[in-house]
Amino acid sequence: MNGTLSGIVIALSLLVGAWALVDALRDRAPSRGQLIGLGVVEAALIVLLVAAAIAASGGDRPASAVTFLGYVVTIVCLPPLGWVLARLEPTRWGSVIIVVVCLTVPVLVLRLHQTWQVVTSG
Repeated sequence: MNGTLSGIVIALSLLVGAWALVDALRDRAPSRGQLIGLGVVEAALIVLLVAAAIAASGGDRPASAVTFLGYVVTIVCLPPLGWVLARLEPTRWGSVIIVVVCLTVPVLVLRLHQTWQVVTSG
């Protein structure tokens, strides 16, 4: 796994999450910009996962492929699900949904990175 790409994904996610938190505290519904931000986070996640697939094809693999795959499926589905739920909730709670998604993504990226490190260090 590429540490730089992981850092970029985490930073983007936290940036969009902070933006949504400000709007939630101001009692505002999710803006179009926040929803686009979720799309950018999703695109960055896909780039990260493509880089991981390329590394895996070179022989570098996580210790537990099933665990890694579970995190991959979850992390890829989370931003689109958050986007849909935020669109269905056109109140401040839609912004809160985006905050929760954007705080969960960095945790999952870190777990992906930790899962990957198990095999490269051992």
